[in-house]
Amino acid sequence: MPGRLPLVEQLDGLRSVLSRNEVLTDVMARAAALELPGWYVTAGCLFQTVWNVVTGRPPTNGIKDYDIFYFDGTDLSWEAEDAVIKAGREVFAGLPAEVEIRNEARVHLWYEQKFGIPCPPHESTETAIDCFAATTCCLGVRLNSDGTWHVYAPHGLSDVFNLVVRPNPVLAPRAVYETKVARWKEEWPELTVLPWPN
Repeated sequence: MPGRLPLVEQLDGLRSVLSRNEVLTDVMARAAALELPGWYVTAGCLFQTVWNVVTGRPPTNGIKDYDIFYFDGTDLSWEAEDAVIKAGREVFAGLPAEVEIRNEARVHLWYEQKFGIPCPPHESTETAIDCFAATTCCLGVRLNSDGTWHVYAPHGLSDVFNLVVRPNPVLAPRAVYETKVARWKEEWPELTVLPWPN
C-alpha cells in the first residue's frame, strides 16, 4: 500500500499513478507551455486519479474538471485573469475534459459573495491550496522546465493513497466539506470520511 511507504517512495508512487491518467499528463504539459507564475494542476483531478487507480477504476472515472491555479498579484483585474483563461482555452482545445484556470491572487475579491465568509488575500498559490476544505485535497503538481515534477503536498500523501478524507477547517465552511464528501462517497464508496470537528 503506497500510503505506508517512506515519503520519497510515495512521491514515486504518486507520479506513477498520476501518469496513468493521460488527460492529466496532457493538461500538465500544455499548462507548462502557458508559463503562468506559480502554477499548479490541483484539486480533484489529482486525488481522484489516485482513488481510481487504487480502487481499480479507469483513471479518469468521475473527474469533473482539471483545475489550474496560478498566482499573479501584479494585476488583480478580472480582465487580466480573463485574458489568461481565454489563452488557456486555445492551449487546451481538443482535450476531452474541462480545464479551469484561476488566479489565486484574486480569490479574496469574490470568495465571500460565493461562500458567505471572508477570505484573507492569499500570498501564493501554495497558501490557496492550503485552504481546501479537506486536507486530502491539498495537493498540487506541476512540470518543471527540465521535465521533473514539482509536488506540493503540505499534509503528505498517506491519506490520499489510503482513501481517507480529513476535514481542513481553516477557511471553507462545514457545508462545503459535507457537500463535497457526499458527492465523492457516491462515486467512491470505499472512502473513509472523517467528520467535521465540532
